[in-house]
Amino acid sequence: MRSGYVAVIGKANAGKSTLINVMVGEKVSIVSPKPQTTRDRILGVLTREEHQIVFVDTPGLYKARNALTDIMMRTTETSAKAVDFILYVIDGHDGVDGEEYEAVKRYRALGIPMAIALTKIDIMPKENIPLALAAFSDAGLDDIDVFPVSARKGKNVKALEAFLAQALPEGDKVFEEEIVSDRSEKFMISEIMREKILLKYDKEIPHGIAIVINIFRLQENGVWEINLDIVCEKQAHKAILIGKQGRAIKEVSSFARQDMEKFLGAKVFLTTYVKVKEDWRDRPNLLKEYGYEEPSDF
Repeated sequence: MRSGYVAVIGKANAGKSTLINVMVGEKVSIVSPKPQTTRDRILGVLTREEHQIVFVDTPGLYKARNALTDIMMRTTETSAKAVDFILYVIDGHDGVDGEEYEAVKRYRALGIPMAIALTKIDIMPKENIPLALAAFSDAGLDDIDVFPVSARKGKNVKALEAFLAQALPEGDKVFEEEIVSDRSEKFMISEIMREKILLKYDKEIPHGIAIVINIFRLQENGVWEINLDIVCEKQAHKAILIGKQGRAIKEVSSFARQDMEKFLGAKVFLTTYVKVKEDWRDRPNLLKEYGYEEPSDF
């Protein structure tokens, strides 16, 4: 069989996590329309009889603004150098600019086999697809295969999977068949909470929050007890997160609990607290405490 690692790289909101979730067949990464949704390197494992593709979901590419985003960018760069294949994802609906072409060329220079996924073709005019493909050739990227895909509609996803499988080296499975992600249930619960905050709140607040799980325990009655802190950077942000008479935090907690119950397959008793840790994204000790550490090899 063929097996190996595929780093999925691209700008924030290009559709990386959505594409991986669809190809793996389960939700292994949270999704929202906001930048910084993916903060960590998360593995999504697709296993077939004849191949196993280990997708490496990486943080979106943008300029680092604090210690956290600096770690995120180093995570992406480290991941790109430690895989068998790079899949660079571009939002076809937003169009491709010169900065995007230069990023592709930079990763191509690593000497690792590479392809491009042009995503969201279901919401872009059909006549723009051949124009985009021609633009890659004009930019000197005609040696890289480009796959126009729609993860939401499933268009060309199977063709992309087949291409990636053939591009991987022959070898044994990296993970056992039942494994779809390298992340723990506890990690996914914290990510579900963060996803719902990203979806509910606007502007800077979602980017300045961390989730800390205090209690994650299956009780004798079959109900999961989950106690967590939502950490933000300012008192004003805490007030917004809680909302008038606590309505906002109750609403987002209820929203998150429903997804937690689906994920765990059991009832959840969820308790949430909002705490302030000023400038935690620039404080190395807190970054480490909240699970954001320097990237390492697989």
